[in-house]
Amino acid sequence: MGRLLIAVAASAVICSPAAAEHADPRAVIEGELDPELRANMERVIGETDRPIENRFEARRRARAAAEDAIAVLRSEGYFAYVVEPDVSEADPPRPLVRITPGRRFVLGEAAIAWQGEQPDAETASAARGAVALTPGAPGRAGDVVAAEGRIVATLQDRGYADALSQPRDVIVDHADHTVRPTYKIVAGRLVRLDGLDITQGGRIRPAWLRRLAPWTSGERYDPKDVAELERRLLDTGVYDSVTVALAPPEKATPDGLRPVVVSLSERARRSIEGGASYDTADGLGVNVRWTHYNRLRRADTLALFGQLSTRDSRAGAQVSLPHWRRPQQTLKTTAAAYRVRTDAYDETGVGVEADITRRYGRTSYVTVGASLDLSQTEELKAGTLTTLGRDLVTIGTLADLLLDRSNDPLNPTSGWRLSARLEPTLIVGDTNLPYLRAVAQGIYYQPLDKQAKTVLAGRLRLGRILNGTVDQIPASQRFYAGGGGSVRGFPYQAVGPRLDDNTPRGGVFLFESAFEVRRDLTPKWGFAAFVDAGAVGSSGAVDFMDLAVGAGFGVRYNLGFAPIRVDIATPVVKRRGEAPFQVYVSIGQSF
Repeated sequence: MGRLLIAVAASAVICSPAAAEHADPRAVIEGELDPELRANMERVIGETDRPIENRFEARRRARAAAEDAIAVLRSEGYFAYVVEPDVSEADPPRPLVRITPGRRFVLGEAAIAWQGEQPDAETASAARGAVALTPGAPGRAGDVVAAEGRIVATLQDRGYADALSQPRDVIVDHADHTVRPTYKIVAGRLVRLDGLDITQGGRIRPAWLRRLAPWTSGERYDPKDVAELERRLLDTGVYDSVTVALAPPEKATPDGLRPVVVSLSERARRSIEGGASYDTADGLGVNVRWTHYNRLRRADTLALFGQLSTRDSRAGAQVSLPHWRRPQQTLKTTAAAYRVRTDAYDETGVGVEADITRRYGRTSYVTVGASLDLSQTEELKAGTLTTLGRDLVTIGTLADLLLDRSNDPLNPTSGWRLSARLEPTLIVGDTNLPYLRAVAQGIYYQPLDKQAKTVLAGRLRLGRILNGTVDQIPASQRFYAGGGGSVRGFPYQAVGPRLDDNTPRGGVFLFESAFEVRRDLTPKWGFAAFVDAGAVGSSGAVDFMDLAVGAGFGVRYNLGFAPIRVDIATPVVKRRGEAPFQVYVSIGQSF
């Protein structure tokens, strides 16, 4: 056993980075340099782990490093430099680069020389403003090149789709130490848009597709409009690829309008998806979904779905019509039969619902909808603990708002999200009651470094049911807390008031919060530490003295589009004999 430990230790030493062959700089830099300039130069010159065998090889490396150093100096505005490659007298010889950077040149006045017809006066003025080079600033090459890109982009944004740049003239004046660029720009002609030229559309209604264009015939070309049409088509989810581009000049109509070429590649017409899950509390679950795409030839989706599990079983159908009646608006209708079994209640029923979601901007959504459910519920009655069965007709309406200003939908590292949901509801049958269910949530993400390797994330969720006591509201509509998407460390529905036999009672007030520190260790692996808290109020406002708090840590593995998340959480203080820990596995961050 001792020999085995010695062998393992020796292997670790041999394989460790410290024991690896040391890498040396390709050349030693000598001279008085600004620290930032020196660091940039050392990075460009680089390192090597190949030993130098003779003075010829050392001199060759010194000359190569000198060329790299000159490139860095020129890019940073140093044009009066002296760079001398040399070789040390040591054995083995070392390549040297002696550098005197000289005075740093600064930007002079920049100019635009229009090649051919000039754009209109307003656009020409905007192009000059886009140069945005400050006389007297360091004459960096990158700033000079970036200004040229801004000029062309400004022209294209204002309708000059064929604008391009020709090789610029840059005067480096050693007399006054200035860099004066002159940009040679071909603006081309102002482009006005026609309709769509559908080259490959598959099963698509051309009239429906043409209504999606966010411009009318004769409007100025705007690349954002063309990009928006592409986004609208991709949002439907029924195409494998979408290409939207301005037609070339020779495709212009007799009156000078240019069409936009649309090419679509349809995905397979049908798909079958299946899944399975296992939970120590709820047992095995399976689900299947059969989807038919583009049946009505307007990017529609028809899906039949089924799910079987201990807690939630259902079967139904769903139809989705993107860009219904107007662009950026989706109509979704669903009909399903369901059976739900939880610790708090049992519910069996059938329901239909329809909602309309409208997108504003890139990531803001407003949804309105209505639903009708016929259900039979069973719950325990407070006090007597007898079974209370209710046959109910539930008529619900919905208004939902989502503002998403985060930088990624599945793995955000900065920004924020706000959501609010109102559900005015009327129940009739064994209970007759109108009430309002309201939920609001805010999430914030704060990176602690430029690479966002460490991120702080916080979540606050509040809920309230108005015009109904906890006993009047059906158990399936009350608030509960606990579980992976709520308060980690506690089982599903485990947070909140209980009946005398420990059955979750639910409530009409809800408070949830979470704080998480996320850290990337490598491009693939990371971890998170978190604290969740929550409470449910059954009659009055939430009692924060009765707050349930869970804490834990998790491992993240980055799939490229989102992380696989494995979290382990435990109650900070056990309340009713909960298990010592809970494990959660899913794709995507917890919030």
